Amino acid sequence: MNTFINNAIERIRQHRMAASLLFLLVFPFLMPYETLAINILIFGLYAVGFNLLFGYTGMLSFGHAAFLGVGSYLAGIVVVHAGWPWWAAIGVGVISSCFAGLVIGFLAIRTRGIYFSMVTLALAQIVYYGFYKAERWTGGENGLRGVRVEAITLPGISIDFLNPLNKYYVILVFVALALWFVSRLLDSPFGAVIEAIRENEKRAAACGYDVARSKLLVFVLSAGICGLAGALRALHLSIVPIDSLHYLQSGQAVMMCLLGGMGTFLGPFIGAAVFLYLEDVVTNVTRYWMGVVGIIFMIFVLFFPKGVWGTALDWVARWQRKSKSGQNDKKAES
Repeated sequence: MNTFINNAIERIRQHRMAASLLFLLVFPFLMPYETLAINILIFGLYAVGFNLLFGYTGMLSFGHAAFLGVGSYLAGIVVVHAGWPWWAAIGVGVISSCFAGLVIGFLAIRTRGIYFSMVTLALAQIVYYGFYKAERWTGGENGLRGVRVEAITLPGISIDFLNPLNKYYVILVFVALALWFVSRLLDSPFGAVIEAIRENEKRAAACGYDVARSKLLVFVLSAGICGLAGALRALHLSIVPIDSLHYLQSGQAVMMCLLGGMGTFLGPFIGAAVFLYLEDVVTNVTRYWMGVVGIIFMIFVLFFPKGVWGTALDWVARWQRKSKSGQNDKKAES
């Protein structure tokens, strides 16, 4: 049984993109209701964007809610105030988040460690305050309302976007494209560079890599992916709440990454699923759900520091080492 599980996890790791798509295709039928599956899909993408910076580059940001919120608000604003189509709104959300990532990243990458985290938090709070005060465009503390997409018209077909299952698969198309992009990025030479920066920044610079430029680029790409998640969330909810920019959203991204396994491809999605499912279940039992989820989070951090998926991959690695060691011992005996 253990051999079967280990082989299955190893195959998933080797074919991560295909495994992700197959799982996400049936995922809404595994959840209690479709809306929860949609939320996990969106926040899983948000965690993937954050993980690109934190898990693969080793830069802990406490301000990634800024990019989720900017993507949500800009997508919503062009729909509500300019009457743009939904697909153009998604593009605006991604581009605006990339621009916000360029500005914030340019200022933040000059610092390191906890100073980097604090600078991203401070700059994200400035963004929060700016959108909060722009009531004419954003609705202030009431949020932006009226981001409605009732139907998606394609050549020869019309999709009812208000149907939760239809909405899930429409959003899945964009999530799948983003996952494919991240997978290709990680398999590219640039992916090796950012992991080298995570392991030893000075050594990466000594090898001739432009560390500052690489950091800025990965910061912008991370912001763009989070902005895509934000734009999809605006279309899903039909409103953009002001808490999209709140620092608690940044904290959720950290928790999702740690729960699933930072620096792994599937970890953020698994972390998002665990976090949001626990939230959904516990809120039906007590209003103090944050305390219960916090205790569970501490248990995971203490006993599964590599996260759910990271721990599973670690078990597979140990099993492979034991298998190779046993084969070498048999060869030596023969």
